[in-house]
Amino acid sequence: MPRALAITGREEPAAVREIPVPDPGPGQVRVAVQAATVNGIDAFVAAGYVWDSMPHEFPVVLGRDFAGIVDAVGDDVTTVHVGDTVTGVVTALDLYVGVMAEQILFEADRVVKVPDGVTPQQAAAAGGLASVGALDVVDALSLTSDDVVLVSGATGGVGVFAVQLAAATGATVLGTARPDFAASLRELGAAHTVDFTSDLATAANEAAPDGITAVVHAAGDPAELGQLLRPGGRLASLVGATAEQVGRDDVTVIPVLAVDTVEKVRELVGKVAAGDLEVPISQTFPLENAAAAIDAFGSPKFGKLVVTIS
Repeated sequence: MPRALAITGREEPAAVREIPVPDPGPGQVRVAVQAATVNGIDAFVAAGYVWDSMPHEFPVVLGRDFAGIVDAVGDDVTTVHVGDTVTGVVTALDLYVGVMAEQILFEADRVVKVPDGVTPQQAAAAGGLASVGALDVVDALSLTSDDVVLVSGATGGVGVFAVQLAAATGATVLGTARPDFAASLRELGAAHTVDFTSDLATAANEAAPDGITAVVHAAGDPAELGQLLRPGGRLASLVGATAEQVGRDDVTVIPVLAVDTVEKVRELVGKVAAGDLEVPISQTFPLENAAAAIDAFGSPKFGKLVVTIS
């Protein structure tokens, strides 16, 4: 039987276990997974924070973003074929349908063919929850070349994509970063980096003396970030910040609930294929050590954590 990183009970740790995977049914494909990425939801599930709030049945397989090779197709599937390399994202709230596994079943109309020249690791990261979140939050700000935008959480899984997508609009991009990540962030298109481990306001004012017009809020204190904005500025939050938390009535707070669609995944992996989007990968882990990848999620990193499976 194929192996997967799974949790078998409320008090059980995530571990690699054998999980049966049936043949694909009508409209389904079976995928031999080559790469999967780690997201915040995986860390929350592994810590046991969600059992009373999200539907599940054990065993719960972790992972939401994947890329791999189709090895079987169900009846009536004509859009993809055995041997195709595909990528996709689990959008269902049900927790048991994870992708950190040697084989998975997936809906055929929810996978995207991976373009030539894009590796499975790149595809899993670029077409996943973090990159779609970055796309949606940058779109929500309607950036132009007149904007000075601060990406807070710029070195994380969302931030490394948000910096690039924001820079592509012509906006001047500032990114929060530890000093050891500053050079790498500038290579992605940040005009300046802001050391959030020191005095954030002073560092931001030095980088943008005329003020900041927009904030991508992927991490950090929304009240502190809100104080950096010029009057009339806007803050788009992926982590649930409210106008009350920002504490100003002269700026706009935009809540962003990222929505994964096939079209967005196709757009993002297409940008990678075209050379318009880099995919920073902080570290890779084999499936046998996938639990350590979950544990590493909260540590400082630059880009995505990837589990390689085959």
